[in-house]
Amino acid sequence: MEKHDGRDAGQARTGDPRDPWYDALASGWGELDGTGAPAPVAPPRAAPERIASAADIYLEVQRSAAFQEVRGRYRRFVVPGVALFLTWYLAYVVTATTAPGLMARPVAGSVNVAMLAGLGQFLTTFLLTWAYARHARLRRDHAALDLRWSVFEQKREQDQKRERERDQRREQEPARGSER
Repeated sequence: MEKHDGRDAGQARTGDPRDPWYDALASGWGELDGTGAPAPVAPPRAAPERIASAADIYLEVQRSAAFQEVRGRYRRFVVPGVALFLTWYLAYVVTATTAPGLMARPVAGSVNVAMLAGLGQFLTTFLLTWAYARHARLRRDHAALDLRWSVFEQKREQDQKRERERDQRREQEPARGSER
C-alpha cells in the first residue's frame, strides 16, 4: 500500500503516529541486526504531545472569564438599546397607522407631529450609533484587543511548536539518497 503525503483527507502520512504501522519496524518486529540474528527490541516511542488546533484555542478563549466579561458588557448595552429603539420605532409606526389625526396635528407652520417623529427616528439612530461607538471604545475595545493578542500569541506558539516538530522529524528521517 502506497502512502500519500497527507493531502488526501483520512490518509495517514509517512511518519504519522496515527499510522498503525508507524512503530512496527522501530519495535524490532521483522528486522535483522545485520548478523542474521533478530534485532533487539527498541523501547516504544513516547506519543507526541498533542498540539492544540486553532479551534481548540478559540474554544479556550471563548470559555475564558475575560471573553465572557467582554460579551457581557456588549449584551448589557446592546439588548436594552435595541429594545428601546425597536419600541420607539414600532410606537411611531403604530401611531402613524392608528392615530392619523394625532400625527397630522400641526406643530409649527407646515411641520406636523409625524414629521418631527420621523426626524426623531433619524436623530435616535445617530445617537444610538454614537453611544454604541463610545461604549465600545471605553468599555470593550481594550479587553477585546487583549483577547485578540492572546489568541495571536497562542497561535504563534502553536505554529512554532509545529515547526520544531517538523524539523525534528526531518532530522530523524534518514537521507533518502543514502538508502539507495
